[in-house]
Amino acid sequence: MKKTTKNILAVLLVLTMAIMAGCGANSENGKDKSQPGAGGEQSAKKLEGKLVILHAGSLAVPFDKMEKEFEKMYPQVDIQREAAGSRDCAKKITDLGIKADILASADYTVIDQLLIPKYADWNALFANNELVIMYSDHSKFKNEIKTDNWQEVLLRDGVNYGHSDPNADPCGYRALMVWQLAEKYYKQPGLYKKLVDQCPPRNIRPKETDLLALVESGALDYLFIYRSVAEQHHMPYVKMPAEVNLGDINQADLYKQAKVDTTGKKPGEVITQIGTPIVYGVTMVKDAPNKEVALEFMKYLLSKDKGLKVMEESGQPVPETIKVEGEEKLPPELKAVIGK
Repeated sequence: MKKTTKNILAVLLVLTMAIMAGCGANSENGKDKSQPGAGGEQSAKKLEGKLVILHAGSLAVPFDKMEKEFEKMYPQVDIQREAAGSRDCAKKITDLGIKADILASADYTVIDQLLIPKYADWNALFANNELVIMYSDHSKFKNEIKTDNWQEVLLRDGVNYGHSDPNADPCGYRALMVWQLAEKYYKQPGLYKKLVDQCPPRNIRPKETDLLALVESGALDYLFIYRSVAEQHHMPYVKMPAEVNLGDINQADLYKQAKVDTTGKKPGEVITQIGTPIVYGVTMVKDAPNKEVALEFMKYLLSKDKGLKVMEESGQPVPETIKVEGEEKLPPELKAVIGK
């Protein structure tokens, strides 16, 4: 009997040691490896805290998806996003002193004009788009409007169309640029002025997404908006020629003919926006309160199999190669991601 008891105790001792050894195998040098990093690898790094992101309204859908995925990867991180016109986003940092970590703009030149060099060092050009004319089942003449007659339909009696505020949102001044380019393309002198005159102030809002509900309800017939936003909301739209829609990099020289004046950094200052292909930019703010988390999110965003994949799945094209202005100041960790 005593011998049997000793044998049982010996077996229990061996099992206990095996279990302890197994637990130890799940950690290396005492570091927990259960939290995945942005590149998909197991990471010993534990990220936590608040991450504040200011971004263009047109990025709301893909950034919402990224927020959920990133917070799932890092449960101790709380991403707080605020969508607004890209220029308004930048001015919240420069004029209102809001402490943000990351700014993503629908026009990369906003970062160049308003943030660099005082508030940011570099600017990653990470997405493309084009302007379209969105409508709904309630829109007047929806069965007649098409690529070669949209300007004539918009100018008919009783038709309401709109765009975002050029001083707050790049989509606003891009809509005006499209009208200028359309005047040349369709060879209709005076078209730009007619379109401006028949678009009342009530049809102009701070950002293009503010007008979505008006189109969906029928209060607004047509809206100049990014193609990605129309597709994300499953709304019908009219495409415009590449010479007009600001979406073709091969038309860059032609787009330069369009110019729109907007407010500058200081009261009374004017910045002349010059037509360029639609390219989005993103940067980390110099005095970002949570630099560690901001850097990890940027690695995630600029990874082809992570953030950039989400962008494409949301109907937003991304370039083959990420160009960075101020690349010499880009953190080495991001250079490694972009170089892959």
